[in-house]
Amino acid sequence: MLHSANLHVTRRPQRPAEARQAAPEPRRPASEAQKGEHPVAVAGRQLVRYALVVVIAWIGALKYSAYEAAAIHPLIANSPLMNWFYSILSVRALAATLGSLEIIAAVLIALRVLSPRLSAVGSAMAIVLFLGTLSFLFTTPGVTAGGGFPVLSVLPGQFLLKDLVLLGASLWTLGDSLAAIKFRTRSGASQRDEPSR
Repeated sequence: MLHSANLHVTRRPQRPAEARQAAPEPRRPASEAQKGEHPVAVAGRQLVRYALVVVIAWIGALKYSAYEAAAIHPLIANSPLMNWFYSILSVRALAATLGSLEIIAAVLIALRVLSPRLSAVGSAMAIVLFLGTLSFLFTTPGVTAGGGFPVLSVLPGQFLLKDLVLLGASLWTLGDSLAAIKFRTRSGASQRDEPSR
């Protein structure tokens, strides 16, 4: 008969639940992380960039028309930050200048594949333009409807509010371009450090 004293079973010590969980994956560089992205996310990223390009360029081209110049006149005229432009430029000339800046910003943002630096400049220009447009929410009469805030009028309130999304897209394109600049700088430095064969 076996005695219980002779039955010595070796047991492995139990680890706490936290220790049994898989160790977190090490951080991967952005380029590797993007390789694992879902295809819909990749398509969405490209759509955001080039839809922003189309919208900014289209809005910029419209600034050359008398209709658009007249439409933005009250927005600028009521802005303490920008109304002084009308002492230098006519209504049409200021609209055309803004339109030119918008078209330049759009073209630069579109150049991301060729030159992330130029794309970053275009994105920064777009950010400044959209911040200027959003400032009209606070300076233009008639932004809120009869009930007051938060009820926005269709024009100019809701018309201006959409630029918040365009500002967000511009911030994203700026960040994406800056990340590409950083990646190119790192990969260029590592290629220079490798010995020649």
